[in-house]
Amino acid sequence: MNDDDPTRRLPTLDKSGSATAGPSDAERPPREEREESGVGGRARRFWAARRVPAALVALVVLGAAGLLLYDVAAVRADRPAMAWRKRLAEELATRHLDDVWVLAGAAVAVALGLWLLLLALTPGLRAVLPMRRSTPDVRSGLDRAAAALVLRDRAMEVPGVQSVRVAVGRRKAKARAVSHFRELDEVRGDLDTALGDGLRQLGLARRLALSVRVRRSAKR
Repeated sequence: MNDDDPTRRLPTLDKSGSATAGPSDAERPPREEREESGVGGRARRFWAARRVPAALVALVVLGAAGLLLYDVAAVRADRPAMAWRKRLAEELATRHLDDVWVLAGAAVAVALGLWLLLLALTPGLRAVLPMRRSTPDVRSGLDRAAAALVLRDRAMEVPGVQSVRVAVGRRKAKARAVSHFRELDEVRGDLDTALGDGLRQLGLARRLALSVRVRRSAKR
């Protein structure tokens, strides 16, 4: 075992005072697996509350149901039905299934249904990146804009970098830098090292891929 390995666990002392060696490298899971799952379990994406779509659907259903119940109660009380219900019943009875308006209404209904199913089956909150879990009862996330700001500050510390733009996605971080001195290959290598260390220190559950591009600043 390499004595310089920073991940090696040091021996611990039990109550009797004897030294107990930590788990060997063969007993520990791979580093990538430990980073994705964390000590407290696998870190999954955060689910959005979907308050706005849920409120809109609830209002539409409530309004339609209330209006229909009112019209049915009025008919039961020997009052004439509303004009819109008579017109709707007439249109449904006379129009054929291959009519343009019938097909358009069906397409809209299918699209709305698929949209609602997509909202129900996907987590949402794409702007929040899950972080490694250290305890089972605690979940944490990092905003993508905040992660990009941290990486941008790390990139600006590299000598030769004049300006840089960093975009952090769910699976990849992209850095576009402008250098005003030093060789571009040297700047790119230092940026790879600095941003790679920055990504590891963010503590994200999933290791993001890194893309770095460096160009020379325009001469004035």
